[in-house]
Formats: sequence, structure tokens, C-alpha cells
Amino acid sequence: MITMDDIIREGRPTLRKVAKEVTFPLSEEEKNLGNELMEFLENSQDPQKAEELQLRGGVGLAAPQVDVSKRITAVLVPSLDPDSKEPEFKDVLYNPKILSHSVQEACIGEGEGCLSVDRDVPGYVVRQARITLRYYNAEGEKKKIRLKNYPAIVVQHELDHLNGVLFYDHINKESPFTLNEGVLVIE
Repeated sequence: MITMDDIIREGRPTLRKVAKEVTFPLSEEEKNLGNELMEFLENSQDPQKAEELQLRGGVGLAAPQVDVSKRITAVLVPSLDPDSKEPEFKDVLYNPKILSHSVQEACIGEGEGCLSVDRDVPGYVVRQARITLRYYNAEGEKKKIRLKNYPAIVVQHELDHLNGVLFYDHINKESPFTLNEGVLVIE
């Protein structure tokens, strides 16, 4: 089981490497890693388990964050509807790739955080508002999905991890809270 102790923090070289693609069929190790990444997200979003295991809440966790330089990430975006238990988006993504994206840009009003960054980094992280994503599941089946707004931002954050990029690399250093006209701010 992955805990906060397994998650490497900024400054570690794996976080700045471009991760290698996996080949199919996946090894048992790669399948297990995908399952463990998802298990961490599920536990971190369960208030009782998160407290018991001392986990910070997360909506995404990529293999490089546990010091494995492979293109594997888990995403679990809970429903925005308080009456629905069905997540907005949930899957383990192998070799994910953004095929296309909108011209419209978006950011999260309160900024982004990261399980590998233990400090608050203020500023807007501007990303694409909509993306078309291709990835493979653990069985090697090709998936294609369109995501928008918050789920799209989460996936872009995770794909950055696979490319050696951290969220604060996107923040305007001179003017962290300045946005171009037309950027959608998601609260």
C-alpha cells in the first residue's frame, strides 16, 4: 500500500525525467502499481482512512511520484454533485496522450497543489479547458475520452508528471495572479 512516505518530493531527479512508455502486455508489477496508485487516491478521499493513514487528499497520482519513471498515472475526480457517488472520472491511465485541446484556457481559482510539493505555491496554473485524451487500460484496450474543466486540468497535471514538469513551472513568475482575457477560472 502506498502511503505519504512512498511519495517522493520536489528535488528528487525522477520528478524531472520524461517517463518511459510501458509495453503490452503489462507486467504484474506494472498492473499492481496502477492498482496501488488508485488505492492511494481512494484512501486519501475517504476521511476516515485518510486520517488513520495520515494521507493528504489527492485526485491524481503518477508513477514518477513514487520514484518509478513509467508512463502510468491514476486519476480519481470525485463527483461535483453531492448526491452522486459516481466519480466524475476514474481510471488508471497507461501511456496517456493528449490528442487535441481547446483554444480556451482554464485554471483553478485557488491554484493547484501536489502531493510531491509540501509547500504552498501561489499563482494561477493556466491549462487547456478541454482535452481529448487517448490512453490504454491495464488490459491494453485503447480508450479515448473528452474531458473539460476540472477533470481536464487534473489529467493535464498528471501528464506533466510523466514529462518531468511540476505545476508551478506554469505559473507566471513576474505576475502569478495575472490572467489573459478569456481564461476560465474554475472555483
